[in-house]
Amino acid sequence: MKEAMFYRSGKENEVICELCSHHCHIKNGKRGICRVRENRDGVLYSMVYGRLIAENVDPIEKKPLFNFLPGSQAYSISTVGCNFHCLHCQNYDISQYPHFHNGGIAGDERTAEAVIDDAVRSGCTSVCYTYVEPTIFYEFAYDCSVLAHKRQLKNVFVSNGYMTPEVTRHLAPVLDGINIDIKAFTDDFYKKTCKARLQPVLDTVQLMHDLGVWVEATTLIIPGLNDSTEELREIARFIHSVSPAIPWHVTAFYPTYKMMDRNPTPVATLRKAREIGLAEGLHYVYEGNVPGEGGENTYCPGCGTKLIDRFGFSIQQNNLKDGHCSKCGQQLAGVWS
Repeated sequence: MKEAMFYRSGKENEVICELCSHHCHIKNGKRGICRVRENRDGVLYSMVYGRLIAENVDPIEKKPLFNFLPGSQAYSISTVGCNFHCLHCQNYDISQYPHFHNGGIAGDERTAEAVIDDAVRSGCTSVCYTYVEPTIFYEFAYDCSVLAHKRQLKNVFVSNGYMTPEVTRHLAPVLDGINIDIKAFTDDFYKKTCKARLQPVLDTVQLMHDLGVWVEATTLIIPGLNDSTEELREIARFIHSVSPAIPWHVTAFYPTYKMMDRNPTPVATLRKAREIGLAEGLHYVYEGNVPGEGGENTYCPGCGTKLIDRFGFSIQQNNLKDGHCSKCGQQLAGVWS
């Protein structure tokens, strides 16, 4: 255990967690929605500090981040727990682990120093905090991030975007990139499917961009729930309002967890979403979870030349020259070195 960051005291040993936008009021002996932060006599503790359930070397494209060190490897870590309860969570076995195991916490004990040593030893260029919402293990992620920068590694979050503005401002100086899920564009979807709200997510996208963190966004398109032309256009317009250079990943849903009643997303729907994004002025729109369909490639927004040819998470060919188009010379937005 480690004393948590971002909380304040309430009445009668209650604490108010200010890590994410749920702002949980946690009574003595209880935990917040994420089930990994516990109030013990008026002190909030992280129950997952250094308790890693997953440690893997992944291609950065798997996150997905396509305009961020393409072809590089990311040292990816996670604890159990999550502050969302998505009905379609592909990692529900770890995100909901404490709920399934009466509050139990699984994972191997690790130090931040050991994680960063292993990341360097494995040849990774970044450390990625992922698989569940990394904000819920913020204390460990932050300590790792500080050490990573000292070792010339970049830091990446794969996030639902529900952290508070205070956390975003604290994290941004040590964060190089983030992929934020914009799961839909209605509060109704967020409430019913994720047990959350939309606006804090949009606020985080804007603030991360304003603070100079490289931002990419992902929408998992679920048939019948968030795949209408109108809703996809609203998401694209929001992203464009922040910056047309933010890549938008429109990815295919496959039945999982508590959403086995839906069919996989047709490729035609992803194609429609990509066309909508480009028509709304976004420079980079990528189709995900359907390798070999051509929507994974990076094109110059100036002259249209295909610059990065992908198949799934692998780079087939990269014709970028120090982040510039090899044909017309235009600088592409992203983190290239």
